[in-house]
Amino acid sequence: MAIQTLFGSVPTEPDLLDRLKAGIQKTRSGLVDRLEDVLAGKKEIDADLLDELEYTLITADLGVRTVEDILERIRQRVDRRLAGDATEIRALIREQLLEILRASEAPIRVVTKPPAVIMVVGVNGAGKTTTLGKLAHRFLGEGRKVLLCAADTFRAAAIEQLEIWAQRANVDMIRQKTGADPSAVVFDALQAAKARGMDYVIVDTAGRLHTKENLMAELEKMRRTCQRVVPGSPHEVWLVLDATTGQNGLEQARKFTESAGVTGIILTKLDGTAKGGVVVAIARELNLPIRFIGVGEKIGDLLPFEPESFVESLFG
Repeated sequence: MAIQTLFGSVPTEPDLLDRLKAGIQKTRSGLVDRLEDVLAGKKEIDADLLDELEYTLITADLGVRTVEDILERIRQRVDRRLAGDATEIRALIREQLLEILRASEAPIRVVTKPPAVIMVVGVNGAGKTTTLGKLAHRFLGEGRKVLLCAADTFRAAAIEQLEIWAQRANVDMIRQKTGADPSAVVFDALQAAKARGMDYVIVDTAGRLHTKENLMAELEKMRRTCQRVVPGSPHEVWLVLDATTGQNGLEQARKFTESAGVTGIILTKLDGTAKGGVVVAIARELNLPIRFIGVGEKIGDLLPFEPESFVESLFG
């Protein structure tokens, strides 16, 4: 297996599946183990069993529409005598989750002439700054030269926080003082990246301004600056969402998707929640690919997302 990057593919890390299993242990307990409990000893598929299934799937945060779809498909199979007993349900659910996750997959844009520019957006508290540090570490591990851009100039601590992560990841960072124009910082960073022969520029953006319109206008201005300095950029706009917010995260994602031209999702703090089913709800509702998932505090705890591995780790 290989992992897609903006410069083609790299080999999958050998222990990826084990790390993924450990990272989504709570979701596995909340979804698959409870599923096993519901199905244990049941032979026929009746209304009571379907009610229990519905409750289990909804509490794992798969989203109401996804759950309705799954149950409808099970009913159809039972009616057509294609599924007769409860043991087949687990396989049916697994199959359907994989189908939903695959449907939202999209290839990462391949950049032929560096720097590749990635804008990272999301509300404060979702783990955006931490994610930037982890992304830098990951790209560095692929033998790439990475520059961080501190364009969240509104939150006093944001620049300092990013500086700490830049040091941890051992990459350079372009910054200005708090309150500076974010687009000016982006301009500086992209000019520096071209001059220094960088492969990646990862841009941190403000999580919140006084009004949503303000924030979105700011993001749009940054996008125009990117275009001007590096035509065709930003190549990716990744939205960082906190998995522990569950369905609320979906609402955030919708707003950003409408305004910021999001091309993919990074789901953080997946190790801290039993509601990791929100991965499926996001993929289905927004039809956006999930690019990475955060499964811990350490700098290496950002894993590439791949539907087969995720479902395999859940149902294993």
